[in-house]
Amino acid sequence: MSDDSAQQQGIEQRISAHIAHNARVWNYWLGGKDHYEVDEQVGDMVTSMYPSIGEVARADRAFLGRAVTFLAGEAGIRQYLDVGTGLPTVENTHEVAQRIAPDARVVYVDNDPIVLTHARALLTSSAQGATSYVDADAHDPKAIIEAASRTLDLDRPVAIMLLGILNFVLDTEKATAIVRDLVAAVPSGSYLVLTHPTLELGGEGNEAAMKFWNENATPPITARTGAEVSAFLDGLELIEPGLVSCARWRTEGTEEGPLVAQFGVVARKP
Repeated sequence: MSDDSAQQQGIEQRISAHIAHNARVWNYWLGGKDHYEVDEQVGDMVTSMYPSIGEVARADRAFLGRAVTFLAGEAGIRQYLDVGTGLPTVENTHEVAQRIAPDARVVYVDNDPIVLTHARALLTSSAQGATSYVDADAHDPKAIIEAASRTLDLDRPVAIMLLGILNFVLDTEKATAIVRDLVAAVPSGSYLVLTHPTLELGGEGNEAAMKFWNENATPPITARTGAEVSAFLDGLELIEPGLVSCARWRTEGTEEGPLVAQFGVVARKP
């Protein structure tokens, strides 16, 4: 058996069609097709408990597009490290960045087995740029940085994308350390892009839905307050409008969606 075949077999063995998984349920909420019946069932139950969850998923994806548009355009960033990328849908990081800057280089990071099976869909790039995929855990920033350095020049600014991933790191001290280690590995002029669910911003009703999720799906999730999310940004310069609902970050000239209980922020390393 070839190394590639063995790796693929190992990936397939890690996929469970019997337990709902975040990447697949998120795909379901976004209208994708890469999910199982159990993901639909859990997704529908969460929606019945917290009806705006679909709006949260769509707002998070739209935020990604606006943030990368700002970074590739106004900020001139040409390198992206997208940690916890999830299943490919439309307007992925490399698509948005390379539409503006064809020479942009993007590294996707995830350790979700079903995401790994779709890696080839992500491994596309403009001729001038580069796109690569790293199988690594967000809990291991050292391994992420080491692997990313094969595609990215870490002596030049990098945008670190942490969209909806720190909420799966249940220990806040560990989550803070992950952010600190990733930011420390990139130079001045780099950026951190982050989204995170909260029970604030009208999200109080999500508490019961999160409890149901943690009892019936994987991986477990936690919400954080604005103060807790702000702590991840220590030492960074927040780009206006700062830490807000991701649906309200730089929506000028676009259709502003409903307020959602998901923080969004872009910050610069001085």
